[in-house]
Amino acid sequence: MKGYRFSKYIPEKAQGDSAFDNLLNIFLQLISITGGDVSETLSWLTNIDKQYSITDDNYGIGDFIDELKEKGYLTEQNQDGKFEVTGKTGQEIRKSSLEEIFGKLKKAGKGQHKTNFSGTGDETGTDRRPFEFGDSIQQIAMTDSIRNAQINNGFGDFMMTENDLEVVETEYKTQTSTVLMIDISHSMILYGEDRITPAKKVAMALAELVTTKYPKDTIDVIVFGNDAWQIEIKDLPYLQVGPYHTNTIAGLELAMDILRRRKNPNKQIFMITDGKPTCMKVGIKYYKNAFGLDPKILNKTLNLATQCRRLNIPVTTFMIASDPYLKQFVQEFTTANNGNAYYSSLKGLGHIIFEDYKRNRRKRF
Repeated sequence: MKGYRFSKYIPEKAQGDSAFDNLLNIFLQLISITGGDVSETLSWLTNIDKQYSITDDNYGIGDFIDELKEKGYLTEQNQDGKFEVTGKTGQEIRKSSLEEIFGKLKKAGKGQHKTNFSGTGDETGTDRRPFEFGDSIQQIAMTDSIRNAQINNGFGDFMMTENDLEVVETEYKTQTSTVLMIDISHSMILYGEDRITPAKKVAMALAELVTTKYPKDTIDVIVFGNDAWQIEIKDLPYLQVGPYHTNTIAGLELAMDILRRRKNPNKQIFMITDGKPTCMKVGIKYYKNAFGLDPKILNKTLNLATQCRRLNIPVTTFMIASDPYLKQFVQEFTTANNGNAYYSSLKGLGHIIFEDYKRNRRKRF
């Protein structure tokens, strides 16, 4: 009898996947959600294991904890003797975020930005030009130079002169300094939606991308609530929101201050937020108004957007909410800065930021 017989597909276990690897992936996700609380993370992991039977009699959660310590993901070397994550854990979280959001990108030794200008650079182009004093030997196009020598001097006694030499033109590249602003106001976890965790993942992925593929660029991360302050990349996985309003003004002022100290000609600000500015500092007091667009706060924010434009610092706003009353603020802010704005769901945020970052690397501001 001819025909096809169908049966249930049982996927083969990928080579290299072990019980530790499977649990580690879950552990890294949970440790980021809990803001670095190891005890809470392990409690969640135990409950997940109980529900889905991830471990078996040969390998349990206790074995996983021991292996985490052996491989340097956890430490108890502190005064309280409690579990703490190590720098290796943070690095693994950033790497997994990069792979999850941007895909498996190949690392490169150099990380600068291509432009339409030719000049001193690290990457060869396709254009050829005559040799000039100061060109390096590595730039000489030997095949083209030998051909020129044969044409100019004949085939009898081979002779090559300086006039025969051609060099391969290299692409001029620029460096870019980026400040990533992350909103940590209370609304980032309100209304039954966790917005801070995807925002952290995007920040970690972008930071890992810049530090590994474009090491000559700089990226600084700041957070803003009632105030704004700079954080280190290693602290990104454990970032948490607070009972804060949204002081966009403080965030922009700090971002501009950081970029003033950067010597790169290309500068930009990425701002991830889910709301309008509702707070500003006047002297030692906070002026707050979460009801509508307060003119006092709005005008100060727009003034800073204009200052950024005058300093050639474009601000790209990634609004992870699409409420109609927010669009007025975003439109006015973008017009004042002459920057860009995107209304994005949490799912597509990473790809939009990556494409915008990649596009900005092809232009000179």
